[in-house]
Amino acid sequence: MLVRFEVKNFRSISDTVELSMVAVDKDRAAARDVPNIGESVLTRAAIYGPNASGKSNVLAAFVWLVDAVRNSLRMWQGAVPVEPFAFAEGRDKPTEFTVDFVVDGVRFEYTLEVTSTAIRRERLYHYPQKKPRKIFERAGTDVTMNRALGSVGPFLELLTPSTLLVSLARRFEVPEASAFADALTATMAFGKLPNPRPWLGLTRIEVQQSPRSTVRLFDSERDEQDAVSESELADERAQALALLRLADLGVDDVVIERETIWGDTRVGTPGTEPRPRMVHRTATGNAMLDLHQESEGTQTWFALIGPVIQSLRQGSPIIFDELDASLHPVLSAELLRLFQDTSTNPRGAQLIFTSYDTSLLNHLNRDEVWLTQKRPDGSTELGAIAEFAGERVRRSANIESAYLHGQYGALPDIDPAELRNLGLIG
Repeated sequence: MLVRFEVKNFRSISDTVELSMVAVDKDRAAARDVPNIGESVLTRAAIYGPNASGKSNVLAAFVWLVDAVRNSLRMWQGAVPVEPFAFAEGRDKPTEFTVDFVVDGVRFEYTLEVTSTAIRRERLYHYPQKKPRKIFERAGTDVTMNRALGSVGPFLELLTPSTLLVSLARRFEVPEASAFADALTATMAFGKLPNPRPWLGLTRIEVQQSPRSTVRLFDSERDEQDAVSESELADERAQALALLRLADLGVDDVVIERETIWGDTRVGTPGTEPRPRMVHRTATGNAMLDLHQESEGTQTWFALIGPVIQSLRQGSPIIFDELDASLHPVLSAELLRLFQDTSTNPRGAQLIFTSYDTSLLNHLNRDEVWLTQKRPDGSTELGAIAEFAGERVRRSANIESAYLHGQYGALPDIDPAELRNLGLIG
């Protein structure tokens, strides 16, 4: 579980901002007790704010860090693809990240400081007891590691100025370090987020939008059958179908047909790929539609079902930028319930998202809502509702009404004079 995340000097973020998942109100299903850190950690967090205030950049910073741990070893070629704050002196300063993450009940703290050309500092500590224990520290290419990890000299020879040490540790399965890296990189992301690898030529990417993981839940020939029992397969399929029916009550089932495809024509051996078809109940009988014939909202929901079930099964975080973009509010609210309820989320999976849909505020507690605002210098300010409004926020407060009435700030600032200049008002 993510405990907290800090970032400084990234895109619209200049000064350090922190997203904390530590619960204020601990006596709720969404607040899970973590004994080793002495706190309860939330399974849900939402970020609200006006356009261009930096909501997406908070999530993008976390996704960038996840992608860095996953791919720096094989994809960073002599440079670090980081985007510092564009104004003031941001480009001349390093970008900094800190993440506290709980893996199997043990807290890990990872910090990283980078420029566009090199890793300046990197360190990983864990807390098997109350006191921190070093796994490794790095300054440039100078590294010190915990001697209890054994001989690590051979893999350190592969360390370059633009390669994360934690990526190497994951590749060579260094104890503790690889456990942390595997847990962090299990994070999944949805929505349109800034591309963490800009050399691909795209400024924004649609991440995790493929329906493949959902298709596998309905596919009797899926590869994972050897690793999952028949009862687990049946349970996952039933859960996936139940979630799908929330989006379209006319869907009775999903049928996976196999289409023949031809690979290398020199070999001449055909293969197959799954083709999902929705079975609809009608007054005249059942009818089937291909997935691409369904509405955009149904397609988005279908693609989301697989990752959500995987997240809930593994207890891993899922990031969703603009949750309300293609989903009906009822479906968004259902997602919040799934991650709150201990019966559907027994392992403490976390849903962290941005949204404009204020109706979802009625399903969130005061410690689950974060707000962004743009400072006069163009940078992003991030704070919890309590930090914006202090003691005025009671546990029983109507957060949606108070937010829409401007009590917490973080609303679009519309200048009537500009509307008059445009001829939109008299």
